Amino acid sequence: MKSIAQKVFDIEIASLNEVAARLDNTFEDAVNAILKSQGKLIVCGMGKSGHVARKISATFTSTGTPSFFLHPAEAFHGDLGMISDEDIVLLISYSGETEEILKLIPYLRHNRNKFIAITGNPASTLATHAQIHLNVKVSQEACPLELAPTSSTTATLVMGDALAIALMTARDFTPADFARFHPGGSLGRKLLVKVKDLMRTDRLPFINADASFTQLVIKMSEGKLGMVIVGNQDNVEGVITDGDLRRGLVKYEDIHHMPITDFMNANPIFVDEDEMVFDAEELMLERKITTLLVKNSTAAVTGVYQIFNQI
Repeated sequence: MKSIAQKVFDIEIASLNEVAARLDNTFEDAVNAILKSQGKLIVCGMGKSGHVARKISATFTSTGTPSFFLHPAEAFHGDLGMISDEDIVLLISYSGETEEILKLIPYLRHNRNKFIAITGNPASTLATHAQIHLNVKVSQEACPLELAPTSSTTATLVMGDALAIALMTARDFTPADFARFHPGGSLGRKLLVKVKDLMRTDRLPFINADASFTQLVIKMSEGKLGMVIVGNQDNVEGVITDGDLRRGLVKYEDIHHMPITDFMNANPIFVDEDEMVFDAEELMLERKITTLLVKNSTAAVTGVYQIFNQI
């Protein structure tokens, strides 16, 4: 089984190299045509090409090129109304002779839509009628029967990815732009969300510097943050974490009767509540800590941010 898998990888890698070596100015023409379009990029494909087209369209959309997938068969039952005259259309058919795709050509011409074709046959009907043709012909499918689309669908997918990344670069698409389109993902949370949006603000475990060891343990348990803040909102003297407590128990024989300030960290790290989560977590990773005290514009402590509660 491993040797079969290795052969599939080898064939598909060779196919990608074959298609990459064939890239020419038509690729740049396709990128420029999409860039100049005032509408959306509509991607169509049937069967396996349809599955690939859906993924390509999703990649375009998430990287700055508005796009949607149009099922070519459904198009003739009312969905052609989704195409505006400013849209550009990407038609995918490895043979270049898929009936449902070819039936779209008269309408697109009548509607004056520019369309780009991705096929494995430059002499096909689709390729010869398209304004721009991208050739993804492969010499061999990974399927031993040469029937199931394998290398060809991989080549088509990578061609779509190449278009998306070229457009992404041309548009100067940034991580912040990506985050705006993915607010539910970890990157969106880090680049768009501020510390004050995620910090803990209720029942902050403040404790007086003259508190007893027992009071310290009780306050740490009540706070459920694995730490206490020595002082008050406007005057923080330090913090004691559960790690400090464990180390104190090992180091000192009579910790129960020691001032809690003896094993307190007097130099806690603060962050502004308007700091972006991304920057705050970078600081925490750099300092190898899991907790930050959060201050507002008046330097008062308003919350605690902990990275392990957010990952």
